[in-house]
Amino acid sequence: MDYLKTVIPSNLFAERGTNIVVINPGSANIRIGLAQQDTPFNIPHCISRRTTQLPKRNVQDQMLNSQVTTAQHMERERAYDIIASLLRIPFLGEEIANSSYARKMGRVDTDPPQNNMKEPVFSWADVFEKNVPPPSVTAVEDAPNEGDTSESPTLKESKIKVEPNSRERKYREYICGEEALRISPTEPYCLRRPIRRGHLNVSQHYSTQQVLEDLHTIWDWILVEKLHIPHRERNMYSAILVIPETFDNREIKEMLSIVLHDLCFGSAVVHQEGLAAAFGNGLSTACIVNMGAQVTSVICVEDGVALPTTHISLRFGGEDISRCLLWTQRHHQTWPPIRTDALSKPVDLLMLNRLKESYCQIKEGEVEAVAMVHSYEDGMPPGSHKTRLTALNVPPMGLFYPTLLVPDVYPPPPRTWLKDCDDMLEDTWHMDFSGGGAYPMWESYPVYQTKPKKEDDIGLDIGLAEAITKSILATGRIDLQRKLFCSMQLIGGAASVYGLIPAVEERVLHAIPSHEAIDTVEVLQSRTNPAFVSWKGGAILGILDISREAWIHREDWIRNGIHIGSGRKYKDSYYLQAQAMCYMNL
Repeated sequence: MDYLKTVIPSNLFAERGTNIVVINPGSANIRIGLAQQDTPFNIPHCISRRTTQLPKRNVQDQMLNSQVTTAQHMERERAYDIIASLLRIPFLGEEIANSSYARKMGRVDTDPPQNNMKEPVFSWADVFEKNVPPPSVTAVEDAPNEGDTSESPTLKESKIKVEPNSRERKYREYICGEEALRISPTEPYCLRRPIRRGHLNVSQHYSTQQVLEDLHTIWDWILVEKLHIPHRERNMYSAILVIPETFDNREIKEMLSIVLHDLCFGSAVVHQEGLAAAFGNGLSTACIVNMGAQVTSVICVEDGVALPTTHISLRFGGEDISRCLLWTQRHHQTWPPIRTDALSKPVDLLMLNRLKESYCQIKEGEVEAVAMVHSYEDGMPPGSHKTRLTALNVPPMGLFYPTLLVPDVYPPPPRTWLKDCDDMLEDTWHMDFSGGGAYPMWESYPVYQTKPKKEDDIGLDIGLAEAITKSILATGRIDLQRKLFCSMQLIGGAASVYGLIPAVEERVLHAIPSHEAIDTVEVLQSRTNPAFVSWKGGAILGILDISREAWIHREDWIRNGIHIGSGRKYKDSYYLQAQAMCYMNL
């Protein structure tokens, strides 16, 4: 403890973070890196495997997707008109000339300034193995750029085998990361996303064995190609799994088996994503709003402990905003006459995500921008189309009015195919936290008498502001509620939308019932990139956990697993959180 009081934080990370790998898996991206790094690698969480199946599917789980129904379309139009009245823009279908109020204009290509950028053109990925000049069996390993923390478009495939005197080009068996999203639909590949809407993507179209095998392949590829950790050295490294609260225990067990058994890490520990986010920004009490690509989660943290009764999960995120952007432009007839399909053509979703990040924002008045839109036709070079995008402030408002996003077109995987009897936060409810003497910080902590309701299947009509308000009010204590309403934290990729913070503050304030004695709300600015806050918090938790009493060792997991009362339980993160909080407060 004396050492932790005097050590310089940068030195602590350099000393203890060299052999700790922090893994934060998400539905669309995985953030992974050594704990000593400032930022992790942020890589699309997907893999394309060569297939001979006919008829060929571009995406493994595309059969789960659905079309927009007439009722959903009518609800979407109603949501658009509600948003239009709030933003002071014409209603859907209303001619500009008939507008009865003074219109405001704002151009995103000049405000905010960081959006003034040229949209990248994504080239088709080379699906063939690289031929090596010497006519002998060779292993080639491309060295990635040391300073790059995102997926590079260059080809990276380890151990490429070339048969003697072979001049024939061979397809690569699998391709991971962003490159997997840029494969032409005419090539014999099928894209797989092992996680969908916050759960393992198991269905009748994508078996449990395939999902777990793909997870192992993607993670192993990143460890070798990005972190340069070969298989023979894995036992000298420890892994920290920063897991979203949406996962249940069965899914966490499978991931732990991949880390400890298949990837051969020496030890591992699991932390909740919301709790790690609080530590990532140096907070002990906060309402964490995690806005990912496919799921938005809300959970409250008090004194370094995540409160299970406050967890709410919403089935929409940044990718839904991107699809809504496409619908908005097509409705206003500003989208070029090209075949853009965000659901079955991954490269189109990649382009829409970039357009959303560059131009979408929340502000009053009409928001337009001149942008370059690219078409990716089968087997053809990418085409460029200069167009005027309009109503760019409408799609991100779908976070507050989710019927605009129609998230049901991309539903979560059916839970009947992979389900456990409890979730990540439940098991601690059967334990006695008070007394015992081992952890004195729990002596005065309140013990809940009822099991929290699982909110994973909450209705889609509830928006972000209502979810935040419901989560905070679920704490049941006015002093804590006031503190949480003034300590909201927006994290995740979708949290970077320009103008989102004041919009959240305004709408949360109006969502608070009038009989509640709360009149102040505040969103705290993130100290680092909102997309990496949870990953950074996981690194902090791992480095500060000196005793590692709750860590699981590879031999223990393979031989016996972890059982209640063993002293090391992967899902019993409360004790470990309290330990780390004590270290941080010293």
